[in-house]
Amino acid sequence: MFTGIVEELGEVISVTPLSDEALRITIRGPLAVSDSELGDSISVNGICLTAIEITPETFSADVMRETVNMSTIASLAVGDSVNLERPVTLATRLGGHVVQGHVDGIGTVTNREHSENWDVVTICPPVDLLKYIVHKGSVTVDGVSLTVSAITDSDFSVSLIPATLTKTTLGLRTAGSKVNLEVDVLAKYVEKLVRS
Repeated sequence: MFTGIVEELGEVISVTPLSDEALRITIRGPLAVSDSELGDSISVNGICLTAIEITPETFSADVMRETVNMSTIASLAVGDSVNLERPVTLATRLGGHVVQGHVDGIGTVTNREHSENWDVVTICPPVDLLKYIVHKGSVTVDGVSLTVSAITDSDFSVSLIPATLTKTTLGLRTAGSKVNLEVDVLAKYVEKLVRS
């Protein structure tokens, strides 16, 4: 489990296909690996990955077909920056919201408006995810816990403060960029309970 508070910008060192259905990714992230052990989870752009190899500065993870199909991970290239977060502990402050690291789908940035103190980014999610996104609710975009500032029948907007723009990859996203989305898991549980 994560909080969506990015701890470090990592760098993709390699992406190696293992087969038609899987790949191995190696990422430099000294903070992320500073207290990690083999088998630990690390969030990479909102994707919960298991560290299978660790060095003092890097970790590697195998990525299966489901994750490749549901996220933007296959589009990562050597040198790309990625948002990294270690899992929460019982002593961790829950500064964002409950994030599982299970990407629900890929969204597309459709608009970006810059102002002196923040940027407003509009994202078009898959249609089936819109029902879980509510005004002033939480959503995870590339692993970053954000508050929904506006919503329409086809998209939603988030406001990014300067810290988010400089400390995460969201400062680099432009119209047309693809982003990983995870909706609030509580909304999915409520829907299931209501249907039952």
